[in-house]
Amino acid sequence: PFSSGRRGLMGDSLPVLLFLCLLLKTCEPKTANAFKPNILLIMADDLGIGDLSCYGNNTLRMPNIDQLAEEGVRLTQHLAAALLCTPSRAAFLMGRHSFRSGMDASNGYWALQWNNETTFARILQHRGYATGLIRKWHQGVNCAFRGDHCRHPRNHGFDYFYDKPFTLTNDCDPGRPPEVDAALRAQVWGYTQFLALGILTLAAGQTCGFFSVSARAVTGMSFLCFISWYSSFGFVRRWNCILMRNHDVAEQPMVLEKTASLMLKEAVSYIERHKHGPFLLFLSLLHVHIPLVTTSAFLGKSHHGLYSDNILNAIEDNDLRNSTFTYFTSDHGGHLEARDGHRMIGEPTSLMDVFPPVVQLAGGKVPQDRVIDNRSLVPLLQGAEACLAHEFLFHYCGQHLHTAHWQLKDSKYTLPTARVVQRNSICPCSREGMTHHRPPLLFDLSTDHSEARPLTPDSKHLYHAMIARVGAAVSKHWQTLSPVPQQFSTSNILWKLWLQPCCRHLPFCSCPRTGMVPGTPHHT
Repeated sequence: PFSSGRRGLMGDSLPVLLFLCLLLKTCEPKTANAFKPNILLIMADDLGIGDLSCYGNNTLRMPNIDQLAEEGVRLTQHLAAALLCTPSRAAFLMGRHSFRSGMDASNGYWALQWNNETTFARILQHRGYATGLIRKWHQGVNCAFRGDHCRHPRNHGFDYFYDKPFTLTNDCDPGRPPEVDAALRAQVWGYTQFLALGILTLAAGQTCGFFSVSARAVTGMSFLCFISWYSSFGFVRRWNCILMRNHDVAEQPMVLEKTASLMLKEAVSYIERHKHGPFLLFLSLLHVHIPLVTTSAFLGKSHHGLYSDNILNAIEDNDLRNSTFTYFTSDHGGHLEARDGHRMIGEPTSLMDVFPPVVQLAGGKVPQDRVIDNRSLVPLLQGAEACLAHEFLFHYCGQHLHTAHWQLKDSKYTLPTARVVQRNSICPCSREGMTHHRPPLLFDLSTDHSEARPLTPDSKHLYHAMIARVGAAVSKHWQTLSPVPQQFSTSNILWKLWLQPCCRHLPFCSCPRTGMVPGTPHHT
C-alpha cells in the first residue's frame, strides 16, 4: 500500500471493487444511441480495507463482496480524496479536489456549503438517465432560507433522494454520549443547572417572603433555562438526525434501528422501478460509521451474517447483471492489509478517477471549462493501457498539502510534507496537530509499506534529485490553484434557525415515518 493506514499521513487506501459489465467492452457507448449501462455506485462510510475478507480479514463473512472481488477488478492503490466525509464525497461527485471550490474542512467542520459545481449525476441526467441517491448526502441542504434547497441532491443532478441529508453521529442514538460539540454542550449543561438552581432559589424566596421577584424576571430566566436545556439534550438529535424523501422531511428525529432496513427497501424498490433503465443509483451507506446499531432481528443471531446481499440480489433478480457497472468503495478508510494478486490493478488511482468512466459510460463528456484532477479508469480497466496518466497524486488535509505520491515506472515513492498525530475525534490539519519535517520525509513504498524507514542521502544516491523533482511537481500543481470563497467560513458553518429543515413547527420539529411505500408519488 502507499498509505501507512494513519489518517492524515498519506490519505487512506480504499477498498475498491469494480464489477465490470462484460469488462466494459459492451458498456462503453460509441454513439449517442449506443447502449447505456446501468450504474450502481456503493460507498461505505469509514470502511477500512482491512475490514474486508477479500483483503485479508478472516473474521467476517462477506460472500457478496467477495463475489465482486472474484468476478470484477480490485484497485489496490486507490487514494481517498480527503480525510473527512464531506470533502471526500464532494471530490467524488465532481471529479476534482474539494479545495478548488472552497469545500475543504481545515477547521474540522463537516457541514458543507455547496458551490456551483457539476456532478456526474447532472451529466447523466442530461443523457437520459434516471438518477437516484439513497442514504447519506452530507453536502448541505439550504442556502438563504428554509426550503430553498439550493444544496439539495435534487438540485444537483439526482431525480430521487431518500434518507439522511447530514452525517451520522452518536447524538442520533439516544443514550450514547454526545459527539457534536460535546465539550460546549457539557458547559451549557452546567449553565442549565445553575439557572435552574437560581429559579428555584427565587421561587423559594418569593414564597417565604424574603424578597420580591417580578414575574418578568422569572419568565426570562425560565426561558433561558429551557433554551439551555434544549441545546444540551434535544437540539442535535431533533434537528440533525432527520430523514428526507426528495424535498420533504419524512422522519424527525429518525429511529436509527430502522434506517438500514428502510434504506435497503428503498434501494431495491428503485432498482425494480427503473430496471428498464438506464439508471444511476448512488447508494451512500451510513455503515460502518459510528454509532453502530443492530436491529433486533440480528441481535445475538447473525454472527456477522449477510448484510449486503439485498442490493446485488436485486440486480441479479431483475436480470441486470450483464448491463450494470457496479462500483464499491469507502469515502475513506484504513490501510491495505493483504493481497493475493488475483484480478487486481496496483496502479495508483484516486477516488476522483471514477468520475470520467461514469460519465463516459453514459455517453457524456467530462467538463472542459475547469481544472479536472482525475484521469479515466476505462483504458486501465480494459487493459488497453498498463499505466494511468497520474505521475503525481496530491493528498490534502483541508487546505494543507500533506503528501505527494510520485509514480515511477519501476518503483513507487511518496513524499509526506507533514505527519499528523490524531488527538481528538476529528483529524487536525495544521498547527499542533502536525509534525513538520524539513527536509520532507521520503519513502520507498515498494519495500517499505508502513513508511517506517525514511530514505536519506546515504541510503539513496538519487535522494536530492527526487526531492527536487517532487518539489517542482508540487510547485506546478500549486500554479493551477486560484482563490475561491471558503465555504467553511465562520458565517457559513454557524447553525441558523431559518435554514433548519423542519417537518412541523419550530422548535418542536417532530414527525414519525410517514409509512409510504418506497417510491410512492407524493408532493415534493
